[in-house]
Amino acid sequence: MSETKTYEEILQREGRLVAINSGTSMLPLLRQGRDVMVIERRGEERLKKYDPVLYKSGDRYVLHRIIQVRQNDYVIVGDNCRIKEYGIKDEDILGVLTAVIRDGKRELKTDGIVCRIYAHLWVDLFPLRAELIHMRERIKRIRRKIRRD
Repeated sequence: MSETKTYEEILQREGRLVAINSGTSMLPLLRQGRDVMVIERRGEERLKKYDPVLYKSGDRYVLHRIIQVRQNDYVIVGDNCRIKEYGIKDEDILGVLTAVIRDGKRELKTDGIVCRIYAHLWVDLFPLRAELIHMRERIKRIRRKIRRD
């Protein structure tokens, strides 16, 4: 019988975590239940703006992107989110997403040109994206209300 290991234990022991994505906060980069994440244990160096990082928040694991590097912490947000997370410290971050395997076939390296362009556009256009996500959420609420009435 195998014992369940935490992501921290896997990263500490193997230096790499390979897992199927769960959740929609990193859409369109990661599709829930379809894409495989390759996460490498982080080194000692400070992380950079645009890095997608895995950290633990309470008892859950979160993979979001750094949008601002501050002196003592980071500001992070999911690609499909509009609420920024403040105060994420180096010791909170377990690893860095280094690749995405699409449909078990194609590997996208996060340091490749396509992913780097995507990350820059996604982060640099955050104010516009956040407003569009907010509008989409409002439209969904209105539709639900109309269906109930």
